[in-house]
Amino acid sequence: MSKRYESNGTQLSYEEIGSGVPVVFLHPTPLDHSYWLPALAELGGVRAILPDFRGHGSSGLGSDLPIGGFSRVPDAPVLSIGQLATDVLALMDHLALGEAVFAGCSIGGYVMMELWRRGPLRMRGLVFVCSKPQPDAESNLAKRVETIAKVRREGTAGVFDGNAQTLIGASTRERRP
Repeated sequence: MSKRYESNGTQLSYEEIGSGVPVVFLHPTPLDHSYWLPALAELGGVRAILPDFRGHGSSGLGSDLPIGGFSRVPDAPVLSIGQLATDVLALMDHLALGEAVFAGCSIGGYVMMELWRRGPLRMRGLVFVCSKPQPDAESNLAKRVETIAKVRREGTAGVFDGNAQTLIGASTRERRP
């Protein structure tokens, strides 16, 4: 069952599973915390903290985000990496966590880099999954616009099903279908 916390006046959700070393798992977009559940079934000895980013899963988007900062989708609210990092820090404060290990996939990795810039002493370790430090290439930006349109039409389930082949490497698909 989702738990709730507040960041900048917006209600956000998270799950906690297990006990041990606190590990904050940051999901890719447009998915939510459930992205990590299959991996957690294989992982023990950690207190998994699984936030839903703002506007994802059970988390609210907030009503104070500016509109129009993404020229390719001009009616989309501007949800910055900085805001997502602020939300994760608010969750850590809510849970009274001084430090944690972080695992981030795709945009979750971008958020981890911002967290590291803001609070490196709160980061006990970093795990990057399919993430990079540089901005998206033009082809990736075009694909992001297509994904936004598809989520608006069909929701996230169809997007995840269609992107599963790009999220899982060829050798893993071959060895563990």
